[in-house]
Amino acid sequence: MRVVVTGASGNVGTSVLRALGQDSSVESILGLARRVPDRHFGKTSWASADVASADLVPQFEGADAVIHLAWLIQPGRDETTTRDANVNGSARVFAAAAQAGVATLVHASSVGAYSPGPKDREVDESWPTQGIGSSFYSRHKAECERLLDRFETDNPGVRVVRLRPGLIFKRGAATGIRRLFAGPFLPNPLVRRSLIPIVPDVAGLRFQAVHSHDVGEAYRLAVTGNGAGAYNIAAEPVLDPEQLARTLGARRVPVPARVLRAGAALSFHAHLQPSEPGWLDMALGVPIMGTARAREELGWTPSHTSEDALLELIEGMGAGAGIDTPPLAPSTSGPLRVRELLTGLGRRSGV
Repeated sequence: MRVVVTGASGNVGTSVLRALGQDSSVESILGLARRVPDRHFGKTSWASADVASADLVPQFEGADAVIHLAWLIQPGRDETTTRDANVNGSARVFAAAAQAGVATLVHASSVGAYSPGPKDREVDESWPTQGIGSSFYSRHKAECERLLDRFETDNPGVRVVRLRPGLIFKRGAATGIRRLFAGPFLPNPLVRRSLIPIVPDVAGLRFQAVHSHDVGEAYRLAVTGNGAGAYNIAAEPVLDPEQLARTLGARRVPVPARVLRAGAALSFHAHLQPSEPGWLDMALGVPIMGTARAREELGWTPSHTSEDALLELIEGMGAGAGIDTPPLAPSTSGPLRVRELLTGLGRRSGV
């Protein structure tokens, strides 16, 4: 089996390469990235490709499966750029897969594609995917779901899989995640479990996380199996203020959601951090996902708890950990994180 992976050098991409490289049924992997890394992954060769502009058909020809992971989270202040990569780029990937005659297309959707939903019970994959309107990330994920709906209608011979994971963490992605969401002003030594004394107790703050290696395994199972359709991917337990306080050894402090959002908006507009407040709206709005279908049809079982994944991320941030690929390597921030500052904290794609 020959597999092509777009966005292969990022958090999920490196975990997908890890999982595919260990599968005897996978003969070769082509990793596509805007900036090709020097790091070696088993069975993987690399090619430079921007999904928003490159001719993807030659890269996809002869492939048995395409896994589409390429996605821009930054520049969060320039939705023209992010939408061009996320929505238009995805449309180009889907069209190229059809033109190249690829038999299996696996797309990185997200819990963020879901419409607002319950926090006190689980929903399955039939929950509406219209997104959270105030979050550009959520809007883009929802638009891609509609693109895939049309793709499936127009290409009934292609097996299409959509994975919808919760928040995805691992130690090796710590620098990349810190850079994308917290920015350069958060000192690594302060990101330690022992130095997190409080957790904001916000109504509706219940979310799901999963270890990146477990997500990589889910993609491997999606490619090598026969499943089709959408699959929720998340680990236990659900993370809420009570669970977070136990995990971190912190105490809960009640904070109204409007106050937390106002703080997020103020710090974003003051260019103190790169995450626009729609991220908080999404966290408070999306439903809790049930994962029975992934477990039963894909045979997927996470080997890490959500607590494991979160604590590994925190430890990695404190250590300045990363992987030697352009999106994840600590060196991409530059001395004193100057390169991050030069990107305008979410104004330009930068590094």
